[in-house]
Amino acid sequence: MRIVIKGLSDERFHRPLVNIANLFEEDSEVLFDQHALDEGLVMELGWKEDHGVVEAVGHIYDSDVRSRFTREMPDGLNEKERWKQLKNAVLSVYLNLLQEYTGITQKWGILTGIRPTKLLHKLLREGMEKEEAHAALKRNYLIHDEKINLMQEIVDRQLQAIPDLYDLQQEVSVYIGIPFCPTKCAYCTFPAYAIKGQAGRVGTFLFGLHYEMQKIGSWLKEQGIKVTTVYFGGGTPTSITAEEMDLLYEEMYRSFPDVKHIREITVEAGRPDTITPDKLEVLNRYNIDRISINPQSYENETLKAIGRHHSVDETIEKYHLSRQYGMNNINMDLIIGLPGEGLKEFQHSLHQTEELKPESLTVHTLSFKRASEMTRNKEKYQVADREEIIQMMDEAVKWTKAHQYHPYYLYRQKNILGNLENVGYSLEGQESLYNIIMMEEVQTIIGIGCGAASKFIDPQSGKITQYANPKDPKSYNDRYKHYTEEKINFLESLFVSHE
Repeated sequence: MRIVIKGLSDERFHRPLVNIANLFEEDSEVLFDQHALDEGLVMELGWKEDHGVVEAVGHIYDSDVRSRFTREMPDGLNEKERWKQLKNAVLSVYLNLLQEYTGITQKWGILTGIRPTKLLHKLLREGMEKEEAHAALKRNYLIHDEKINLMQEIVDRQLQAIPDLYDLQQEVSVYIGIPFCPTKCAYCTFPAYAIKGQAGRVGTFLFGLHYEMQKIGSWLKEQGIKVTTVYFGGGTPTSITAEEMDLLYEEMYRSFPDVKHIREITVEAGRPDTITPDKLEVLNRYNIDRISINPQSYENETLKAIGRHHSVDETIEKYHLSRQYGMNNINMDLIIGLPGEGLKEFQHSLHQTEELKPESLTVHTLSFKRASEMTRNKEKYQVADREEIIQMMDEAVKWTKAHQYHPYYLYRQKNILGNLENVGYSLEGQESLYNIIMMEEVQTIIGIGCGAASKFIDPQSGKITQYANPKDPKSYNDRYKHYTEEKINFLESLFVSHE
């Protein structure tokens, strides 16, 4: 879709206008009138401010489609707050014009961010009652009741799972990234390298990873800082050998403070073809019983198409094997909208999930990420249309409710099919604490390993600073000491300088 905007010249609007246009049609082009001829969908946007009220107006040329939106502009707002009010008023008009023109309703309103539940948490922490907070979300962002109710259910579940969620600033969580997989999935943009034939590269990487764990663990012990959760991700952490896993978890127990009292340790075993009895024995040895086994789909043709070298039968077999070895908290992932799949195939995947009864189920909606194989070759990967994608999500909502799975975290992505969301569901008391903490950004998460991103959150101001280790093993291996030192300097500035 090509959109020409007249009457609006502030370049700060450009990115949010493009983001909203992409909700209606991927790879939309938005041009201001001084840069474009009157080709495409031409609309006029503008605003005026008078007596503490900003009024935004807009219309589409050669049509009867018009919109008007007002927002209060109280005295005392700083420049950042004034800009936000003005921007949201103009975006609300813009969204209404596009909805009326296309006939497509966007239930998330003008929101294009990843973490909508953070907004609700913020309003409630500021002292708003639920009804008042819901009204503010609807008024300020045009979010529909259905999504607001989902947000509230998730917030309630999170506070039940972690009653001290708002008081975790003086602790940290740790993400440990292992960038190897059996193969690279077609939709994936995570740091993941096929492990076959890379024994030397893996060994060098693990040496650097152990170094990071030792140094950062030592600093945490010296400062008396507790670790709330640890999450082994990647890649697929169970791609490495059982012996390498054993040494890694031994290092965690030796280096990190008070490991026995860490609230949750999770290991992604997402690829069933990496799960073996000796690796499960290692997990048992270190009292790790929360893992992910991710089928993504229960259709063998789909698995083959997306580059996963395991079968449906192997997923089921490895699930039961994990149960035999005492894995008591298993998460499974399903993806809505994989190539060649529609409502019938997704219903089949839900039926198979019912047979297994994992403690938690994460329902992802396929997102065309720019660097993925699937995005580079879209013509090769045919996916369902918007209407059927929405039907599949509705089916997931009905199924989880019928089987006592409760939504407990949510995030959204750009280029996500149907402008939907990814939702984590769990049985009562089986929520992933790390996922909640990570998604709501309530404490510092230290990223260790290749491709691991750290998020440093100031305990006083809440300011967020991000710092990422390199994504490829060679760059990581060349400078892991430097990245370790940089992270410790960040931690010093947050936890020591303020004392």
